[in-house]
Amino acid sequence: MFSLLTFIAFTGLVAVVSYLKTHKDDHAQGKSYFLAGNMLTGWVIAGSLMLTNLSTEQLIGLNGNAYTHGAQVIAWEVIAAVGMVVMALYCFPRYWKGQIATVPQFLERRFDKQTRQFLGAVFMFSLVTNLLPFVLYSGAIGMNTLFDVPELLGVSDTAATWIMVWAIGISGGIYAVFGGLRAVAISDSINGLGLLIGGLLIPVLGLAALGDGNIFAGWGTIVRDIPQQLDPLGAEGDNIPFSTLFTGMLLLNVYYWCTNQSIVQRTFGAKSLKEGQKGILIAACLKLAGPIYLVLPGIIALQMFGPELEKQDLAYPSLVAEVLPPALVGFFGAVIFGAILSSFNSVLHSSSTLFGLDIYRGMIKPEATDEETVRVGKRFGIIMALVAMSLAPFIGKAESLFTLMKMLAAVTNVPILAIIAMGMLTTSVSTRAAKISLFTGIVLFALANFVFADSIGLHWLHVAAIIFGIICSLMLILSKVYPLKKSREDVALKPETEGAWSWAKGLGFTVVVMVFLIYTFLYHIGSA
Repeated sequence: MFSLLTFIAFTGLVAVVSYLKTHKDDHAQGKSYFLAGNMLTGWVIAGSLMLTNLSTEQLIGLNGNAYTHGAQVIAWEVIAAVGMVVMALYCFPRYWKGQIATVPQFLERRFDKQTRQFLGAVFMFSLVTNLLPFVLYSGAIGMNTLFDVPELLGVSDTAATWIMVWAIGISGGIYAVFGGLRAVAISDSINGLGLLIGGLLIPVLGLAALGDGNIFAGWGTIVRDIPQQLDPLGAEGDNIPFSTLFTGMLLLNVYYWCTNQSIVQRTFGAKSLKEGQKGILIAACLKLAGPIYLVLPGIIALQMFGPELEKQDLAYPSLVAEVLPPALVGFFGAVIFGAILSSFNSVLHSSSTLFGLDIYRGMIKPEATDEETVRVGKRFGIIMALVAMSLAPFIGKAESLFTLMKMLAAVTNVPILAIIAMGMLTTSVSTRAAKISLFTGIVLFALANFVFADSIGLHWLHVAAIIFGIICSLMLILSKVYPLKKSREDVALKPETEGAWSWAKGLGFTVVVMVFLIYTFLYHIGSA
């Protein structure tokens, strides 16, 4: 009963604070609903970025990968910080100068309206078939394990998964559809504080359990018994070979943090260029701590349970169930629930934004008012939520939740990154060349990863980099065949510099140095 009460109390606190802060917002205005009225500060942006990114598909999926493959999976976290530096120093100042609300809007200015509409549709398809169902399914696993939902309700594991998927989906949908970006961002910030506390608590308790109450002794046990699991430099043939850090791993992180609508939309709602850069780089610093609660628990689980767990994605839930005191179950459940809602409602709100601005107003009804656009965007968000909730329970057959999610996402992510990168870097690429190359890249990546993967024999992250290079080269070649009909020099490709954060470059450099030091530290331990 106490656990249930603490769960309700913390969850209710987030809802009440979000309501009090946002209930007077005028959501009939598109800028208010889609961009939080450009009222977000750096710290709120940082919290929202972290919570949008962090959910149970990482807590469960990434720790599950760490259970099997060790510290090499930290690449998904620490290399992400490099992508965030690229966003803060290069991409965001260009987005800000254009005063856009969606990434496809940039592509319309650089290429044409059809490119914007196609990319908007690709973004939405990727979100509803890839990200949203994974968030819901992993969240259902976490809540089922934490509260033993099958036993509590007297139902099968499958039925419990369906129940939790729909409970999470409905709750998150209410936030996203009716609250707008500001409500999402504020709830993210509060949940972020709780997640930081709760997320760090699990590895501390896990190490204490291994060391008979002494966390340093627990760490020593891991260093003595399984030091190889701490080595971050994967060999060729491993889950993440070290060489992929400079190819597909870097590209996918740049895509996610620089072009993914559900992420960059938080920065578009900033008060100023300075606050946007500040929020991104604060989040980058926080990201460097990710391995402590997203990788270390999986390694602790291997030391505690051995390699006998039925599925690697059970590593984190099993560790939580083993080490978490009953008195904290409610609080931790609320934190996990908040992380799930944060990722789900953020992605769902971004889908509503893409449809409302890029598809409905951009293609179906250009003369639509703000009020009508918001209303249609909300309705589309409801449909997206229903589709995602229907798909999510069928993901359970995947061997590795996190890896499957990344591989599916890369099919569209790499081609999209290529066209955006070339759009920013050069004015010579023509519209027709971009369209042909984008479609070709999607087809090539899907074939290479899911049809001819065994024949190719390369790690899928290397394949991602090769496809990226092919797409960029194809755009340059086709631009000679189909040259620009008019100059695109008028497109705002130069960054906004007025009002930039004076500490941005220095902090960005520091983050990159810290990435190097983290790898050096773990390699020293793991290879000893």
